[in-house]
Amino acid sequence: MCRARHSYCGSKMKLTINGNEKDVANNLTVSGLLKELEIDPARVAVEVNLAIIKKALYEQQTLSDGDSVEIVNFVGGG
Repeated sequence: MCRARHSYCGSKMKLTINGNEKDVANNLTVSGLLKELEIDPARVAVEVNLAIIKKALYEQQTLSDGDSVEIVNFVGGG
């Protein structure tokens, strides 16, 4: 029996990314999510459930079903 927080089970999980729900592969790391979204990790800051994730931890930080992720792009200007 499926005991997920959402009505589906399988190889996907649901994240809220910058306020929008998105289905992604289970067991993604922050690094894997950025790769899936085609985002250059050098140009963003990432927050998971209100905690800022250090770039050095992107490869180790595993995301879970229901997590809230904020991805902020750096913008240069002058």
